[in-house]
Amino acid sequence: MIYFDNSATTQAAPSVLETYTKVSQQVWGNPSSLHNFGETAFHLLEQSRHQIATLLGVKSREIFFTSGGTEGDNWVVKGTAIEKRSFGKHLITTAVEHPAIHNSMEQLRDLGFDITYLPVDKEGRISVDDLKAAIRPDTILVSVMAVNNEIGTIQPLTEVAEVLKQYPKIHFHIDAVQGIGKGIQSMIMNDRVDFVTFSGHKFHAPRGIGFIYSRTGRKLAPLMSGGGQESNLRSGTENVPAIAGMAKALRLLLTDEDEKVARERAIKQRVYDHIKTFNKVTIFSQPTDGFAPHILCFTINGVRGETIVHAFEDQGIYISTTSACSSKKHAASSTLTAMHTPEAIATSAIRISLDENNTLAEADEFNRVFDKLYQKFSKINADV
Repeated sequence: MIYFDNSATTQAAPSVLETYTKVSQQVWGNPSSLHNFGETAFHLLEQSRHQIATLLGVKSREIFFTSGGTEGDNWVVKGTAIEKRSFGKHLITTAVEHPAIHNSMEQLRDLGFDITYLPVDKEGRISVDDLKAAIRPDTILVSVMAVNNEIGTIQPLTEVAEVLKQYPKIHFHIDAVQGIGKGIQSMIMNDRVDFVTFSGHKFHAPRGIGFIYSRTGRKLAPLMSGGGQESNLRSGTENVPAIAGMAKALRLLLTDEDEKVARERAIKQRVYDHIKTFNKVTIFSQPTDGFAPHILCFTINGVRGETIVHAFEDQGIYISTTSACSSKKHAASSTLTAMHTPEAIATSAIRISLDENNTLAEADEFNRVFDKLYQKFSKINADV
């Protein structure tokens, strides 16, 4: 089996599962309990928080645990709207965000907030000039993803941060779910960013666990009310085994990061150089610094994306249409639609997404299978 669908989810690392199992079996106390067993769980929780904060170069009190990227995005968007509604009801995001951001914004629109979606160019990237023009006196949040989950575009985060330095009261949020461990941490964790969302299952941690970075001094209304965990900002008994596993997974991810990024980029380049030679292939992800090293999106024109996905699956290679969240809906890529890609091409889009465990040998096998499938599709479809 060749697994090229790591942007959808990653396999939990064996050592991470060992940590998860060990904590589940030996430290199952509630970290809010007063007895020694609860204290042991609490200390492990705080140790994990400290480890994550140290890896990101921030303070422990700026890390808050969630159930994953979707909750984190919802929390920042809606929590900002609730907290700052007396100062304004205008929020800015991009036309290519993950549904967790887009749908949260639309929910706020229904509640009377005003949303601006920044357009993107032919590579799926926003213009800083458009951002400048969109900012209003009542703007309370700018939310921009680090890496597009469908085609891998890296947004101009540093330039956005420079613009927002002139507007210190506006919250600046980055969805870094696809960006962690991809060589752009300095862009993500710059000193103007207020909130960052992370999801554990994207970097070999268990599913159902994540965290946000919340800069000291920024206020965010809680969405989860209850027992007052996470400094009264995210109630609910903390999932200590998964949190400990996630802390370990993040440490492993960021160890030798440059080497891992170079490996992913080389694999992406190997596939890119091969498929670009075919006439009926349209490629949306480039092997340049403006794109993440692990995502390659392309089409075989005239063949629907789900057809291509299942054809590769029959050969033991697992890829996806452009987003796992929309793949079963048979919908055109929202990113490609925002890029004004014709629907006939957008519905043919597929995505391969890599991690540090993939190899060049797997890329060569992918290319071999691609040749066979391309020839097959050419025989049955005159458009190929």
